[in-house]
Amino acid sequence: MHFTSNDGVRASSRGWARRERPDGVRLRYETAGPDDATAVAFVEGLGYGTWMWGWQRPALAESYRTVVWDNRGTGESDEPEGPYTTEEMAGDMAAVLDDAGVDRAHLVGASLGGMIALQYALDYDGAASLSLLCTSAGGDEAVPMPDDARARVFDVPRGLDRVESIRYRMRPAFTDDFWDANPEVIDRIVDRRLETDPSDRAYEWQAAAATSFDATDRLDEVDVPALVLHGTDDRVVPVENGRLLADGLPDARLETVAGGSHLFFVERNELVNERLLSFLDDV
Repeated sequence: MHFTSNDGVRASSRGWARRERPDGVRLRYETAGPDDATAVAFVEGLGYGTWMWGWQRPALAESYRTVVWDNRGTGESDEPEGPYTTEEMAGDMAAVLDDAGVDRAHLVGASLGGMIALQYALDYDGAASLSLLCTSAGGDEAVPMPDDARARVFDVPRGLDRVESIRYRMRPAFTDDFWDANPEVIDRIVDRRLETDPSDRAYEWQAAAATSFDATDRLDEVDVPALVLHGTDDRVVPVENGRLLADGLPDARLETVAGGSHLFFVERNELVNERLLSFLDDV
């Protein structure tokens, strides 16, 4: 792999680069697809690496220039002291898109990634549209994660090794049927998470960005079309949050996936890709 340096940026021939923000935080990102095509920026959820968009990016990269990056604290991006905020993480997105030469992009975010995308649309002028998957606007009206799911996501029992901890934490994000029928997919995801997952403290700092997020009073400021996609059986961010989000946005359409889990875009990726492409081709 060959690297070059230019104004604080290290880039490789494989399309990876490191962007240093004005505050010194270095972010690793990747682009794929035609350089002259409209850009689509993908934003990961809590603790997840860029691998989570492996079911969507190939389908979109045929027609769009796709951009992904490691959120602060994840993968090969820096782990600055936290806790983090969605404002900071939206600023990370702005730094990456600026370095990639992207003035305007369609934003696709899931869970915390959807919150970051929504924050970016509120604070910057570069959003062409929003596709918000399993996302909540936060605030007092938000429907909380059920206690049993919260316990698995945030209270991992002591004594588990890293593989066991990852499996324990992400179990509520899948339907039982998919988990039982696709052990090879689960194993592959665990392997990727072993490479890219944040440290325990960075995970908590990212979680702070999600739990403190509240865009309910500003949703009417969003002036771009939005697609709100949500699985009806989401055990992490209940589907009622998607309905509240779509109701609060000026130009949004809600599409639900019957029986869909939190990671419905993995389990039902062909359906999700069809809906994303249909929306993006129309806006």
